[in-house]
Amino acid sequence: MSEVSVNRIAPIANLDLVAVVMEKLVNRQDGLPGLAVYYGPSGFGKTTATVCVANRSRAYYVQMRSSWTRKDLLEKILFEMGIKPAGRTTLLLDQICEQLAASNRPLILDEFDYAAAHASQVELVRDIYEGSQSSLLLVGEEMLPNKLKKYERFHGRVLSWLPAAPVSLADAQKLAPIYSPEVQIGDDLLQHLVSISNGSVRRVSVNLVNVQDTALIEGWDTVSRHQWGDRPLYTGDAPRRRAA
Repeated sequence: MSEVSVNRIAPIANLDLVAVVMEKLVNRQDGLPGLAVYYGPSGFGKTTATVCVANRSRAYYVQMRSSWTRKDLLEKILFEMGIKPAGRTTLLLDQICEQLAASNRPLILDEFDYAAAHASQVELVRDIYEGSQSSLLLVGEEMLPNKLKKYERFHGRVLSWLPAAPVSLADAQKLAPIYSPEVQIGDDLLQHLVSISNGSVRRVSVNLVNVQDTALIEGWDTVSRHQWGDRPLYTGDAPRRRAA
């Protein structure tokens, strides 16, 4: 699920963004819709931020899978709620709606792109919302808003569309103590890691680990951009085949 333990998550911008939108959902005025969509490219740290906010807000968190049916989804939500499924799909739906309404806890569905590919699953999630009037946060990839546009009755119930923020220098400074605790990395090198990351928190995190490993081998306590030189860094691209 998350890339690091929930006890060691850096307070980067995306964590603040998700926390704010969750607070907006939970404390919305009567009559306002209770759905929000958090979306962005892979590697932007969406799941890590979402898991952390789920723990803080006591939200039910379910990470969807491509092979799930409607009944699978309902059973997984009930499992997260600690409730034994009670039979047919209609009964499972009733159980979920009753628990959400009674507990007043939000529901987070991660990897929601899998549901967006099937009209029946989107309508099922709308049924969960309509039947409970709870707060639902849906998390997915960059094109998720476009995928949901064709479901007009669903699309119109979204209170907030939240794009994930690309990683910044300030984020890298907060990630460094977690992924490179034994070596101090200069801001110039951190900025370089951000620049080659294409916005990805994951790529910066991988490079922080790699920089620390190299620094420890070299016997460095600190490392700057100049000191790093032209040593390779992780960009997400497959290595080129060397000429024979």
